[in-house]
Parts: sequence; structure tokens; C-alpha cells
Amino acid sequence: MSTYLLVHGAWHSGECWERVVPLLTAAGHRVYAPSLTGQGEKAHLLGPDVGLDTHAADVVGLIRDEDLTDVVLVGHSYAGLVVSSAANEVPERVGHLVYLDAMVPEHGETAADIQPVTRALIDRALASDSGWRVPPLPELPSPYGLFGVTEAADVAWLRSTLSDQSVRSFQQRVRLDDPAVRAVPRTHIHCVANVPEGVVRRPVPETEQVWELPTGHDCMITMPAELADLLLKLG
Repeated sequence: MSTYLLVHGAWHSGECWERVVPLLTAAGHRVYAPSLTGQGEKAHLLGPDVGLDTHAADVVGLIRDEDLTDVVLVGHSYAGLVVSSAANEVPERVGHLVYLDAMVPEHGETAADIQPVTRALIDRALASDSGWRVPPLPELPSPYGLFGVTEAADVAWLRSTLSDQSVRSFQQRVRLDDPAVRAVPRTHIHCVANVPEGVVRRPVPETEQVWELPTGHDCMITMPAELADLLLKLG
């Protein structure tokens, strides 16, 4: 039995994994898919002080509270930052890091360093009435959809689960200064269909494996079986 910890991206919640979790558990594995502070059922906890450090602490706290070891730690999108900082805190408990169409940081970087398009979101939030709220991205014209989701029913459901993000999430810097975290194996899963303009993807070192899914960004919604099959190869 393996242990999977699935960490959602910005604006999303743990609910986004609901099509993947049963596939992993049916294969005999233990799966956690929490909502980070300020998201999903924890949206009432959102505030200007909630940031990347808060979300990394959420993940580390769950790992320690449940005494998890050899964790397959999966970070989607923004959560590439979250799982990186979390793994830096407990590298001895992480068996594999999976960057799922994710931001892949170096030590000391912010979201805007990795995805420059994030800078516009930060500036807009700072100039808004709240000074810190970042609303979910809007649905884009076909073929891009809402985070790559295009089926009308799925778009409506996904929209109902999204909530604002604190700008601090995109401003705080990743911690990757423990040499032990560099020894944790890494896998990258890229969603390669209909990538919006302005989204950049860094080259992956030859020592790290890369898989591709022919779908949009929220592959856990659009291709859950295919995603689960890839994750099961790591368990």
C-alpha cells in the first residue's frame, strides 16, 4: 500500500480530486486530498495573512499528524510551490515528488518568478478594494475553457467549487534549502492540450521523468483515469 497526498492548485479545493481518489483507493492505496487553508470548505479562513507558508504548513501538519512516510506528494499548478516547501520541511517522509502541470521552483522564488503572467494578478489584487484578494481566473473562449475544462456540466461544477486566493500565496518565497530534498525522486506530468498564451514551462532535467497527458490544465477532472494510471506507476 502506498500513500498519496494530492494537493490542489490556486482557487481550487480538495474536491477537485473526487474522480481520482476512488481510482487510487480501489487499487489498495491510502489517499489524502485536503483543502488548503482559505479554500473549499475552509474558505471562511481566508485572510490577507494566508500565504504559501500557510499552505506548506497545512501539508506538513497533515503528514506529521497522520505519521505518514514514503509519501507520493502531488502538487497541481500553484501547489508545485506548496509541495516543494513542504518537502523541504520533511524530506525524510516524502518518497516521490510529482509536479502535475505545476510551477517548479528553485529556492527563494515566488510564483511570479516562475510564471510571469502571475505578476498581473498580484498587481490587480494590490490595487483592488480589498488589497489582497485574487478572484478565480475567468473561463476563456474555446478551446481553453475554465482551467482547461470545457464540458458545460463540468465547467459549472468546477466554477461552484472555486474561491478567492490571497495574494500572499503568490508573493511568498519557496524554501528549498535542505540538501536532503534534492535526493527525493521527481516526476513531472505535463498537460499539453490547449495551453493558454503566456504560460511558460521550464525545461526538465534529464534525470527527472516527464509524462504527458493530451488534455487541459485540470486533468484530474478531464482525464482522471489516465492520471490515476500514471500515479499508480509511482506507488
